[in-house]
Amino acid sequence: MDSSAAEALFARTFSGTPTAVGFGPGRVNLIGEHTDYNDGFALPMAIDHQVIAAVRLSDTRRIRMVTDFTAGMVDSSLDDLANATSLGWAAYPLGVVWALGEAGVDLSDVPGFDLALVSDVPVGAGLSSSAAIESAVAMALNALWDAHLDRLALAKIGQRAENVVVGAPTGIMDQSASLLGQQGYAVLLDCRSLATELIPFDLAAEGLRLLVLDTKTSHAHASGGYGSRRASCEQGAATLGVAALRDLGPADLPRVQALLDEVTYRRVRHVITENQRVLDTAEALREVGPRAIGELMLASHESMRDDFEISTDELDVAVASAVAAGAIGARMTGGGFGGSAIALVPDEAIATVEAAVRAACAKAGFAAPEVYPVLPAAGARVEVRPG
Repeated sequence: MDSSAAEALFARTFSGTPTAVGFGPGRVNLIGEHTDYNDGFALPMAIDHQVIAAVRLSDTRRIRMVTDFTAGMVDSSLDDLANATSLGWAAYPLGVVWALGEAGVDLSDVPGFDLALVSDVPVGAGLSSSAAIESAVAMALNALWDAHLDRLALAKIGQRAENVVVGAPTGIMDQSASLLGQQGYAVLLDCRSLATELIPFDLAAEGLRLLVLDTKTSHAHASGGYGSRRASCEQGAATLGVAALRDLGPADLPRVQALLDEVTYRRVRHVITENQRVLDTAEALREVGPRAIGELMLASHESMRDDFEISTDELDVAVASAVAAGAIGARMTGGGFGGSAIALVPDEAIATVEAAVRAACAKAGFAAPEVYPVLPAAGARVEVRPG
């Protein structure tokens, strides 16, 4: 998707043209679910679906925003960011503004802006449309306000916006993938040090695609399921006397089981084993290539289904039917409780796998899934225009 739709929406709403256009890709997490807030490892990638933010500074303190997925204009102010949480989708860009201020941008000394936002990142599919919004807006404002913040700083700003203003207790994985991704690579993220390593994942060269299988079932990170899983992890770490579950490995599992109740143990076991699967997947990609990671993807899904209990019947059917029809591997992705699965599929099997998943969902009485083939894409960027 190019910027023409965003610029057209901007022109219809505000007249004239934007002076910066920010591009924020969605992300798929290849493996490493609910590890980020436990200081662990994750292996996401930016995808070729994105949010585009067309922005122009104004000569007032007003912030006016429109989008192609909700009717009407949001009219706010740099002096009234306390009300951002009640503004629906607008909480994400306004949260970025607030977090930029927290990071050192003097909001008393910058102008307001007009913003038009368009997206082809499916909302609610587990592809992090929220981080895509944050990254696109942060890139544009970073340029227009001459903030000179680097990409890691902008990732932290996106996370702060989501945690504090939106109220979703997410880690930094989504923003890191959106801002740090590169075409043909996944991003190995150490969520404690925030160090990253680009891991080869050139699906096109291998004759592969990643199919996103959106089950059309709703999920919300700010709801109780996500928060309760995080609380279980924190309780487990405290009981075990470690700063975070990152500090435990597979060899610690017998001691972990002895000290925790059965449910908390299974939550902790998922995080410990998932961290190891991330590292094993990165090593397999470095040494062999994408066709070597199928069993790790399946093991990850089983752990999320049985230990962390964040899968759904729809996701389980999508994963099982994709693998039975020829996918190399498959797993649910994202925060869970709905959303999407991903399947690693040879190009020649895409139609067969898609048909099989649709048929299995129909037989089970589920909604027809949406299927999106994706490739690893470049991270967020900004184009500054004359004007």
